[in-house]
Amino acid sequence: MLKDKFFNAEFQVFHGTGKPLSFERKELAIKLNSGEALVKVVLATICGSDLHTLEGKRKEDVPCILGHEAVGEIIDIKDRPGLSIGDRVTWSIADSCGTCPCCTEYGLPEKCDELFKYGHASINNGSGLNGCYSSIILIRKGTHLVKVPEALSNSMVAPANCALATMINAVSQIKTKPEKVVIQGGGLLGVYACGLLRELGVPHIFCLEVNKHRFDLIQRFGAVPVDAGNSEQAKAFIKERIGLGADVVMEVAGVKELIPQGMDLLRPGGEYILVGLVHPDSELGITGEQIIRKCVNIKGVHNYAPWHLDGAIQFLERNKSKFPFEELVSPPYKLENLEEAVAVAKEQHWFRVSLTTEY
Repeated sequence: MLKDKFFNAEFQVFHGTGKPLSFERKELAIKLNSGEALVKVVLATICGSDLHTLEGKRKEDVPCILGHEAVGEIIDIKDRPGLSIGDRVTWSIADSCGTCPCCTEYGLPEKCDELFKYGHASINNGSGLNGCYSSIILIRKGTHLVKVPEALSNSMVAPANCALATMINAVSQIKTKPEKVVIQGGGLLGVYACGLLRELGVPHIFCLEVNKHRFDLIQRFGAVPVDAGNSEQAKAFIKERIGLGADVVMEVAGVKELIPQGMDLLRPGGEYILVGLVHPDSELGITGEQIIRKCVNIKGVHNYAPWHLDGAIQFLERNKSKFPFEELVSPPYKLENLEEAVAVAKEQHWFRVSLTTEY
């Protein structure tokens, strides 16, 4: 019988909104089951959804270890052909069963009947090492693991298994190659969308954003930044340049008030892809008549499948010298200083604030 191996772990535990995080150090006995891997978290980043959880806008089972964006190194593994100790990897945000209809028939393993999501599960679920605000994380059997090419830095890769993979999915939903695209939101989802569309050769990309400090990077990722502070002025600016309307509008800001604006900017028969409105306060202030009369196609995108994560890493490798990926992520904060890092993340100077236990 295989004996447990012992590993030193450091992690931050979230106990609920308004309660302090607790930084803990423990020696843990871990015995892997078939298909599992233990990964040292080399660099993690703070996603907006984690900020929402900390603020009470999202509910998670507590106590838990938050964090789902990261890159790491395998330190133990069992029955995973093609992967070995020492490999640098990223992994899908979701663990899926591989046998339910969503996994086998619908092409939506991210909607698996037995879905498990890293950074969203109680510390009492399985090993408890379920989030990335930790020095180690246990990767389950149904989780897709991807080797990271040597040419890609940790800061380039850490957000790929959430924001970038999601936008790979979103852009793949566009039915015909567009000429004119409007992106509502210039956060990390929006900036990745700009780069993906530029790589596809889309000639006219407009990115609406209220934070003018982001305009330079939006432009360097291939889009025209548009000040979204005044909705009517922004709409007029874009309309002067797109004629009948945009072929595609992508909502990545999570702001329901933007939906009527997006509908107005779409051409007849255009595509509206909704990504950011993953919260209860998301009633779409439009009518069925508006959708029908304009013959609009509306598509919702939530998370991604394993092949989208593969595509994310491939996109980074193809464009590592073309787009300034590393400038999106802050220098790392120590994991024990997570609360300080969260405060910096809320200032929105960086697209992502990073954390490390490698001091």
